[in-house]
This record gives sequence, C-alpha cells and structure tokens, in this order.
Amino acid sequence: MKILILHGPNLNLFGRREPHIYGTTTLAQINERLLKLAAQLGVELDIVQSNHEGALIDFLHANIDVAQGALVNPAGLTQHGVPLHDAIKAMPFPVIEVHMSNIAAREAWRAHSIISPAVKATVQGFGPHSYLAGLRALVDSLREAAQVA
Repeated sequence: MKILILHGPNLNLFGRREPHIYGTTTLAQINERLLKLAAQLGVELDIVQSNHEGALIDFLHANIDVAQGALVNPAGLTQHGVPLHDAIKAMPFPVIEVHMSNIAAREAWRAHSIISPAVKATVQGFGPHSYLAGLRALVDSLREAAQVA
C-alpha cells in the first residue's frame, strides 16, 4: 500500500518557524516518525514538501494510479488553494488533511479551510502527532474498506 505525504509551503521551516505555535520538531523529524510508523504498519510512503502549489498538484497527478491514499498539510494553501482543492477532489483515493495547530483556535482568517470539503477527514491540533494519527486512521480505514469489498 502506497501512501503519499504532502507538506505545503513553509513547512520546511518546522522547528524554526513560530516554535510557540508549531513546537521545535523539524520536518525531517516528522518524516522520520512517519517512516517508522509506516514500517510498523507495513505501508510505503512517498513524501514531498514544496513551497509551490503546482509542485504539490503535479505530485498528486503523478501518483493518481499508484497511490492508495494521502495525507496533506496544505499550510498556507489551506485558505486559498483552489487548484490544490480541485486536484484532491480528482484523486480516486482518500486524502486526510492534517495541521500541527488547531486552525480554528488561531486568527479568524485561518479558521476556514478551502481544502476540508475535498478531503475524507481532518486531524489537527496535536502537533507532530496529527500526522501520525492521520496516517494510522487512513491505513485503518483503507484496510477496513478492502475487507468489505
């Protein structure tokens, strides 16, 4: 089972960017934790981070026929990423939106996600654990769906 992990703009600065909000865990550390969990779950991850919406869309398009699911932290594209929203809706597999912080508890303009209507579910507010919880939930739901089919 292949799961995509998409990290949006500025997430390469985790650990340095607003540590009072995002903590001190780096993106490399998050990816290490995800890869370790993926090994335990017996799934393969393909991970990308880009500061450019088009690169994230191209990554989804390139994997449309080979991935079974995806986690996406759209970061700053959360509120304005119409093309990313449309690309997610075009995917034949479930996508989970993740956020390190609780976007509803921050600035009012952050509370609305244009991405949320395109995804299966959202996990937010648990710091790096949002990614891990999202991966577990996605893999569990894919396996349950496979048993039903």
